Amino acid sequence: MQSIRNIAIIAHVDHGKTTLVDKIIHASKLFRDNQEFGDLILDNNDLERERGITIVSKNVSVRYKDVKINIIDTPGHSDFGGEVERVLKMADGVCLLVDAFEGAMPQTRFVLGKALQLGLKPIVIVNKVDKENCRPDEVHEQVFDLMFNLGATEDQLDFPTVYGSSKQGWMGPDWKTPTDNITYLLDTIVANIPPAPMNEGLPQMQITSLDYSAFVGRIAIGRVHRGTLKEGANMALVKSDGSIKKVKIKELQTFEGLGKLKVTEVQCGDICAVTGLEEFEIGDTLTDAEQPEALARISVDEPTMNMLFTINNSPFFGKEGKFVTSRHLRDRLYKEIEKNLALRVESTDSEDRFLVYGRGILHLSVLIETMRREGYELQVGQPQVLYKEDEDGRRLEPIETLVVDVPEETAGKVIELATQRKGELLIMEPKGDLQHLEFDIPSRGLIGLRSNVLTATFGEAVMSHRFKEYQEYKGPIPERINGSLISMTSGAATAYSIDKLQDRGSFFIEPGDEIYTGQVIGEHNRQNDIVVNVITAKQLTNMRASGSDNNVKIAPKISFSLEENMEYIQKDEYLEVTPKSMRIRKIYLDENERKRNQSKFAMA
Repeated sequence: MQSIRNIAIIAHVDHGKTTLVDKIIHASKLFRDNQEFGDLILDNNDLERERGITIVSKNVSVRYKDVKINIIDTPGHSDFGGEVERVLKMADGVCLLVDAFEGAMPQTRFVLGKALQLGLKPIVIVNKVDKENCRPDEVHEQVFDLMFNLGATEDQLDFPTVYGSSKQGWMGPDWKTPTDNITYLLDTIVANIPPAPMNEGLPQMQITSLDYSAFVGRIAIGRVHRGTLKEGANMALVKSDGSIKKVKIKELQTFEGLGKLKVTEVQCGDICAVTGLEEFEIGDTLTDAEQPEALARISVDEPTMNMLFTINNSPFFGKEGKFVTSRHLRDRLYKEIEKNLALRVESTDSEDRFLVYGRGILHLSVLIETMRREGYELQVGQPQVLYKEDEDGRRLEPIETLVVDVPEETAGKVIELATQRKGELLIMEPKGDLQHLEFDIPSRGLIGLRSNVLTATFGEAVMSHRFKEYQEYKGPIPERINGSLISMTSGAATAYSIDKLQDRGSFFIEPGDEIYTGQVIGEHNRQNDIVVNVITAKQLTNMRASGSDNNVKIAPKISFSLEENMEYIQKDEYLEVTPKSMRIRKIYLDENERKRNQSKFAMA
């Protein structure tokens, strides 16, 4: 019998979690000496690499001194909380990775709270001790206080602490004396994380995540809770409604290194992938066919936001994408909910419009960005926060904890911006040469806040937020004040026209861009929308007039990221997303039609 340790790595975004896993992989010699490999091995999709965040949890295993260590890399960002909650079910212990300067952040608090509730044993890794201004001892105290506040048991509070720098590839018991490798960490894991317990009896496995293969279809991944799973065995699948379905295991694979290894049986405690099951959902229990017993289901936080997804029906429809019909959009969205736990899709009264529910702007934007890279064209409406009602009929809305680290001189501007949006300042304390601010703020107050805060702090603020709870409705929040500049005609924009209109506002386009009637091409410097013509060319004559032939000087266009676009659009606007471009447009392109439907959006 092999000894197994199952550990989940918890950390805030950008604290060095995936880099640490890289170093563990290298230390256990999973690569041949002559084999080439890049950094951030686990962040294997383009979006994860570009944004520097983990979106989907992944499994790898390493062998160290005859012990198999299954490592589960978890996402740090709050919007992917659905990933974290189910992944912790597979672990016996957690490695909490914290930055030696920043300390424990709000997302970490959420995941750590879940891990402590499940009774998992923590190991604290204070990373990046090579950074200037780092304060490892203070951070260690802070983590202890945090665990105490989260209700950790005495055994959990007696956690081992490892110091080091994953970038430089060392870990040791003291941050002042660097070692030359990370074996101290592996020894600490083997010594402190309990081995996976051997539960004898009828087999039980809960499906905690999914994989997909074009050859064998959907693959169920989970940890064997009891007994032994065998290839070819007839089993039962217990569904969410209590119904029982007869299934057969076609193939079993365990995680070995970065890949999977085909095996004939999997012992209790190991994490494995099962093929051959049909119509299963995350949370279902795979169990004995004769005496089926279900495990407690995984609970995932409810979505807090929804967006309308619809087909692209703009004048530029079908020019840049491969998948443009409502059937393509429907199939892609329903395929996504098979593996994306916290996402929900609802059909509407129209065949080509779908309501997509998610955990926040980032959660939804990752889906949209993935779809546009796959060649889809679509349009999305303004994100809407989901309200609830309590027993007394009061309206409740989602409240988030917002944490901002900002230079002291601009802290006042951030507090002003957050309080305008019904934010409540809870904590204000110095952290190195930065000011650390914590607010409770409604989710709808966060929409569009990031770009305002970055502008006010000259790009120096570091923001993160985490869903907290539903509270009573806080009242109206001022939305975008400025109106839009809307194109009057279709064609190519000219420098001459843009130059003449610069005193009306700032533009999202530049000379030569193809635009269409009803497209939002800029922001008006007043509160109302105006329709402008940017297609007119200069009337050329053979007379030269002194003083009127001065050169055109145009301010650079404003470029928004996908999230900024999603936060910027108003109720009567769509964001058109194609593989090559993003455009904001009015829902009704015709000016007369817009006027007729104005009251509809005012009421909404």
